[in-house]
Amino acid sequence: MTELQEQQIQRYARHIVLQEVGGVGQSALLDAKVLVVGAGGLGSPLLMYLAAAGVGTIGVVDDDIVSLSNLQRQVAHGTPDIGRPKVESAKDRAAALNPDVNLVPHQMRLNPDNVMDLLADYDIIADGSDNFDTRFLLNDACFLAKKTLVSAAVLRFDGQLSTYKAYLGPPNPCYRCIFPEPPPPDSIPSCSQGGVLGAMAGVMGTMQATEVIKEILGIGASLSGRLVIHDALAGEFRTVRVKPDPNCALCGDNPSIVDLRQASQGFAGTET
Repeated sequence: MTELQEQQIQRYARHIVLQEVGGVGQSALLDAKVLVVGAGGLGSPLLMYLAAAGVGTIGVVDDDIVSLSNLQRQVAHGTPDIGRPKVESAKDRAAALNPDVNLVPHQMRLNPDNVMDLLADYDIIADGSDNFDTRFLLNDACFLAKKTLVSAAVLRFDGQLSTYKAYLGPPNPCYRCIFPEPPPPDSIPSCSQGGVLGAMAGVMGTMQATEVIKEILGIGASLSGRLVIHDALAGEFRTVRVKPDPNCALCGDNPSIVDLRQASQGFAGTET
């Protein structure tokens, strides 16, 4: 366990005075390893708050470069970063915010061939991607690798968030228990087609960071088995309870998916 130095005691003082965190919890954060998929609208606030919290190792997966249209919501990047790889821009921003943090850039697209190797080096996975193929890939890979997955999504003025750890067994569902399979292509618009309120990405990404930190520390009530839905225009949050589906193709009583090649194909994109 990392022994806190004097500057770290000062930096994390507002954490340390929390009974639920304390010095032991802060040391656990510094020792934790979290993989963030996507350095876009969700990934940006998620990365910044994990870095500020002192999560010691943060991997970030994204193969995209910063463009002008990103800056309305992707706050890990600035105007001078246009044209740079997002993982490099995010690394610089995290280093400026907290030199305690080692941000590991993975400039690549996720696919069934590389995802298990990536997951192996991390304790918790946070999905900030913007497409169903990547969400399903991460759900399946995390289940098979026995990794906790904190997943968020945002579109227009709406967002949703949950934690998945079906590898622990009931009463923990997986993503497929809620959404058995991806929707038909082009049935749901992307952010570039449907738009997204920039601040909504900030709300959901920050909530996602909170859930990751809770899972690291083992505090509070996990969102496993609950789906939080936020309607920003109505100013409402609601929580839907979700149970494991005995017919789930991944974690059900008679699973048909036992490796990633039996899931789906064409996994790509990692941005919101």
